[in-house]
This record gives sequence, structure tokens and C-alpha cells, in this order.
Amino acid sequence: GLIGANGCGKSTLLKILSGEVDQTTGEFSYPKNSKIGVLYQDYYLFEEDNLIDIVIMGRKELWEAMAEKEKLLSKEMSDKDIEKFSELEEKIVHLGGYEAENEAEELLTGLGIEQSKQTQNLSTFSGGYKMRVMLAKLLFNHPDLLLLDEPTNYLDINTIAWLSQYLKSFAGSVMVCSHDRQFLNEISDSMI
Repeated sequence: GLIGANGCGKSTLLKILSGEVDQTTGEFSYPKNSKIGVLYQDYYLFEEDNLIDIVIMGRKELWEAMAEKEKLLSKEMSDKDIEKFSELEEKIVHLGGYEAENEAEELLTGLGIEQSKQTQNLSTFSGGYKMRVMLAKLLFNHPDLLLLDEPTNYLDINTIAWLSQYLKSFAGSVMVCSHDRQFLNEISDSMI
């Protein structure tokens, strides 16, 4: 848990840890090949995409392989295309592509978005629901370190409870900046 007065640098620290901003002094390092997950508020980039697809986009390598496979399926394939298709199919299986939709649905449902609405475009939802989708996209990638800046903003009590349970069972490390004391007390084993 990361706490402090407004303007003291909590969000800046998270940006430094994510590599988004350079630190002015000191050093830090991560284990090689570790995945850092940051909750961005860039939902406007995905307005015309459906919720399930947005969540799956969280695992970039998988999403790109699935998109390339669909592109090959939309045309008459040459022998080279068939070979590429086979490679993509293997990659998709390895990256969990055939479980991806179910996993995305579970995350979205846990974050309070009904299954019947999960195929709608993001543009049809309010800002609070858009942030839930971005949180699901982040969690879908299974990062080693989660950096969350005010993740409970716009969430109702049931969704906060779900997120709390999810983070308590999360296998990696989590740093959360929040003014929600109850949430921080629930999920944190130490405070800065």
C-alpha cells in the first residue's frame, strides 16, 4: 500500500517504477523478463472494440497471433500461408488462446459487467465501466508486478470486494496507491 497526502508524489513514484518517467536520483532494477502491469486510463483508444477483445488485447503476443490467424483465414492460402497458419495455431495454443475468451469473461463478470453486455463496444459504457474493462485487460496479462493508482475509483462495493479477493490471491507483487483505507487494509501486508 502506498499512502500520502495529495501532491506528495505517489502517482509519480508509480510512473517511475513503470518506466514511464525517469527518476532524478537513485536506482532501481527488476528481475530480467518480469512483466509490469500498470493501470492506464487510455480507454479512449478502444472505443470501437468489444469488451472481450479489449481484455484479450491485454496479452499482446496472443492478440497479435489471433489477429494474424484471422487475416490468413480471410484469404485463399498458399502453401507458405498454411505453414504460417500452423505456426500461429501452435503459438495460440501455447499462449492460452483457447481459454482466453472464458478467462476474459470471468474477469469482466467479476468486475461487475454482465455477460450479456460483454460483446458490446466500449463506447456504449460510462467512464466507470470503461475503467473496469481496462482493469480486466491489465489483469488478463498476468503481470509479475501490478502498479495500481486508485483502482477502486468508480467501483461499487461488490466489485471492490471482488478486486480485493483477486489481489489477495494474486501470485505476483502489487503496489497500490489509494485513499481507500479499508481496501488498503484488506489487501496490503505493508504500507509506505
